[in-house]
Amino acid sequence: MDQEQLYYKKKQDPSLKLFVVLSKAYRAISDRVEEDVRTKGLNPTEFGVLELLYHRGDQPLQKIGDKILLASGSITYVVDKLEKKGLLERKPCDKDRRITYASITEAGRELLYHIFPDHWKRIEEITDGLTDEEKKHLIPLLKQLGQYADRLD
Repeated sequence: MDQEQLYYKKKQDPSLKLFVVLSKAYRAISDRVEEDVRTKGLNPTEFGVLELLYHRGDQPLQKIGDKILLASGSITYVVDKLEKKGLLERKPCDKDRRITYASITEAGRELLYHIFPDHWKRIEEITDGLTDEEKKHLIPLLKQLGQYADRLD
C-alpha cells in the first residue's frame, strides 16, 4: 500500500479519531472528578478504596486492586494511609490466614456518608453534556469496546 492509499484509508477509518476523542473525554472527566475528590481531603485512590468498601463491604486486600484498577503494590501503601487516618482496618480471615480483609471503620463510613452524595451530584454535573438517554445508549457501547480490547493478546 503506497502513502496515498494509506492516507485515504486513514481518513475513512474512524478508529484513531475514536481513540483520541475517547482519551480526551476521559481525561477531562477524570480531571474534574479528581478535583472533586481532593476537595474532600482524599486522593482518588483513597476515595476509590473507601467507596468500594462502603458500597460492597469488606474486601480481600488481594482483590481491591482489580476492582479499582490499582497495581497490587500500591494497595498496601493506600491501605496503610487509610488505616493511619482511622478510615479502615485490616481484619484477618477466619478460614484462611493468608487472606486479610480491608474493612471500613465507623469513621470511614461516616465520612463517605457525608461526602458521597455531593460527589455523585458532581459526577452528574460533569456528565450533563449528555442526556440520560444518551448515557444509557453509550454505556453498553463503551463496555463492549472495553471487553473486546481486554480479550486481545
